[in-house]
Amino acid sequence: MSREDTCPPLHPETLAIRAGRETSEYREHSQSLHLTSSFTFDTAAQAAAMFMGEIEGYTYSRFTNPTVSAFQQRLAAMEGGERAIATASGMAAIQATMLTLLKAGDHVVSSQSLFGSTINLFNGILGKFNIETSYVDASDPEAWRAAVKPNTKLFFLETPSNPLTELADIVAVADIAHEAGALLVVDNCFCSPALQQPLQLGADLVVHSATKYLDGHGRVLGGAVVGNDKLIEQIYLHVRTAGPTLAAFNAWVLLSGLETLHLRMEKHSANALQLARWLEQQPSVARVFYPGLESHPQFALAQKQQRSGGAVVSFEVKGGREAAWRVVDAVQVISRTANLGDVKTTLTHPASTTHARITPEARARAGISEGLLRVAVGLEHVDDLQADLARGL
Repeated sequence: MSREDTCPPLHPETLAIRAGRETSEYREHSQSLHLTSSFTFDTAAQAAAMFMGEIEGYTYSRFTNPTVSAFQQRLAAMEGGERAIATASGMAAIQATMLTLLKAGDHVVSSQSLFGSTINLFNGILGKFNIETSYVDASDPEAWRAAVKPNTKLFFLETPSNPLTELADIVAVADIAHEAGALLVVDNCFCSPALQQPLQLGADLVVHSATKYLDGHGRVLGGAVVGNDKLIEQIYLHVRTAGPTLAAFNAWVLLSGLETLHLRMEKHSANALQLARWLEQQPSVARVFYPGLESHPQFALAQKQQRSGGAVVSFEVKGGREAAWRVVDAVQVISRTANLGDVKTTLTHPASTTHARITPEARARAGISEGLLRVAVGLEHVDDLQADLARGL
């Protein structure tokens, strides 16, 4: 048992730094990086016992690695979950969850405002296996209830949504899911555990694209699923067999990202709120979407279930795609990229990038217009970000 295991309950900021350390016999202060594909054994009997799970130990890095284990333990502690399983990317985390918990003939109820690749996964890959998905307005509890079928097994919710930052009441949706005998999975990518803990609000599982704010510097890909031991064990067995594994190096980088997560999210949110208020005053901006603004339709809910509004601001410019592209092309400081979660501010046009591969009808349902732009606000000085956007506005 490590010293951390015997401590009294720790604050989230402390867990982000102290939880989930796997220390070697050298007693290193920083988390060690175990770049190895396999591990050795003292005896044949020990090897057999480890492979059968009769004793704890590391065997093969596709499913057991000390650095990855440290990341899993730390993230689970930060989310308030019993256990986590790490994956190669956020989409790998969602795919592993769905393929573990669903079978042919099952039905999923999902929020309609989703990341484009998630929609393609549900409609394309899951659809091929006769797993049906119904999409609903995430903010309307009755829409969730009305979409339930006898074969509904899972609710999937992205809150805040990408890119319009729509919110859903996690407590209410969890109650409806459980009344229907279904599980609730929440994508917590936009908020991270620093701003929102869905498991504490009734969700059964939380999925992450660790590529985003958990890393925070745009360095590596990663994903994770957090929940109770029973559910995560099932997903672990899928990952162990199918192999969408998080690399040890990526886990090591992500561990350092977690250490500064709370500080970064506090500053991200402060910058985003200031920028959103400035955007609301621009004549060429038709509408701004940000949960920290009083004008956001779910502002009160954001105040209740999030610690702040987060880092993502979306806004619609007058003039459609031509005007939106003019803003994108004019920036000199902000990065033109579809990624988010970086200390560097990024700007993208969702209709032609992140959501380009879904149908125009699906984009319209999700409220993604040709004039919509998404800014993932970084840690630069806000005055510089405003001046940069003003070039194209």
